[in-house]
Amino acid sequence: MPSLVQSVDWTALAPAAIPAVLALVVLVADLFLPKARKELLAWITVAGLALAALALIPLRAGRHATFCVTVVHPGAETGPPALPAGGGGCSYAADHFTLVVQALVLGGALLTALLSVNTQDDIPAGEYWFLLLASASGAALLPASRDLATLIVALEVATLPAFALVGLRRGDKLSSEAALKFFLSSVTATAVSLLGISFVYAATGTMHLAAVADGLTHAPAQLVTVAKVGAALTLVGFAFKLAAAPFHFWVPDTYAGAPLPVAAYLSVVGKAAGFSGLILASVIAFKPYHDVWGPAFGVLAALTMTVGNVGALRQRPDVERGAVRLLAWSSIGQAGYLLVPLAAASSAADPAHEIGTTVAYALMYAVVNLGAFAVAALVSRTAPQGRLSDYRGLYATRPLAALALGFFLLCLAGLPPGVIGLFAKVAVFSSAVGAQHGWLAVIMAVNVVIALVYYLRWTALLFTRPESAPAQPPGAVTTGGAGGVTTGGALAAVPVTRTPVGLVAAITLTALAGVALSGAPQLVLRYAQGSLF
Repeated sequence: MPSLVQSVDWTALAPAAIPAVLALVVLVADLFLPKARKELLAWITVAGLALAALALIPLRAGRHATFCVTVVHPGAETGPPALPAGGGGCSYAADHFTLVVQALVLGGALLTALLSVNTQDDIPAGEYWFLLLASASGAALLPASRDLATLIVALEVATLPAFALVGLRRGDKLSSEAALKFFLSSVTATAVSLLGISFVYAATGTMHLAAVADGLTHAPAQLVTVAKVGAALTLVGFAFKLAAAPFHFWVPDTYAGAPLPVAAYLSVVGKAAGFSGLILASVIAFKPYHDVWGPAFGVLAALTMTVGNVGALRQRPDVERGAVRLLAWSSIGQAGYLLVPLAAASSAADPAHEIGTTVAYALMYAVVNLGAFAVAALVSRTAPQGRLSDYRGLYATRPLAALALGFFLLCLAGLPPGVIGLFAKVAVFSSAVGAQHGWLAVIMAVNVVIALVYYLRWTALLFTRPESAPAQPPGAVTTGGAGGVTTGGALAAVPVTRTPVGLVAAITLTALAGVALSGAPQLVLRYAQGSLF
């Protein structure tokens, strides 16, 4: 008989629980710290996220599951309850897939925290760090969720604080507009997903993912249509978080209006939440419908990569916040590449290879994309309008930053020396060809060529000779050398500011990780392909 008395495996819960507890600590500490010592909250957040990442190490050996519906055998009431076979009745599972995605989420949140140290002076510190930690906690919980209720709750815990993060810059109309668009679009998608989950529950009588798959196989004939509609509606919410077209419309305005570290966070951690939820729901819960969602993912992949790359190609160098908008459209295109292996997984007897390819691509993309946002944050300190033309001649004023950004852009384009990007794209391309999705491989190849244009165009700007600076009025302070960058071909007349140590650390860490992964990219793919449930 089922037992409602359960033990809790806190070791398995630690990676998601630590950021949640720390969020409350930071919020309370903010009440007592004087303004001059608010920076301490940032370093507490960085240390807490690092601790949460270290909590993954004890989980590497074996599979940990908790919050399980246990079974007490007759005559053995005094003994320990038995777990369901295969963990199908557990709501939380820390398996290999969970650990890899949690490492991505916590690493992305940690780099976002470094980007934010001493760079968000116009934002209330306590609220900012509380919301970032709360969102990271939900994103870390999501890949471990093994029932539909926990899955949707984790998704909303990751998303709701993100609304506030986007609009936290008080008095900025663009930030408020971005937050409103993000909120309305996300709430609509969540409502659709909840309706879908209710349909699935009505047809199967269960919420656990593995049990849902069995219930769909044996669903009564009169409920088959209800179940199929429910599965489709459920997947819509995760497609929205992944920014898959046509659910991508919120991304460019949201990224452009959000504080730059928040845009970086959404581009990596938000995508991690979206694709991990999509994998869990489709590959486990809706596996019986693989012949439906597989082709649908293929169409979504083709549409998403095309819309994203064409949108990025249309960005003009003199548009305000054009650099972030280009990265936003680029992230949509990258989401299309993430969907390709998932489409291939539908026809695979064992989808481990395809799922591993998606996870590996997400890991590689996260490193270089966060690096690109980090350099953009550095440039925005002296060129706050964030135009692409502000990067003209960056090598002449900040050679190391220009080399780092050039490397990140070449990685995103899939060109040497960015071997990590080339390897990731070849792995995704191979998964499509191997699964007899030749048409999808052709569309991907075309989109890779389109992406080369705008990535190389931005890279060329970095090493273009800056135009002559106009004469400055008496008393104007011009920044050169390490203190500034060119703006529209001219040196910006802004005060020299010291680069925050967190920003330097973020650029350095992402650059070193990108170089290391370019030297041995197969290690990431081999490790990620072990990400079975």
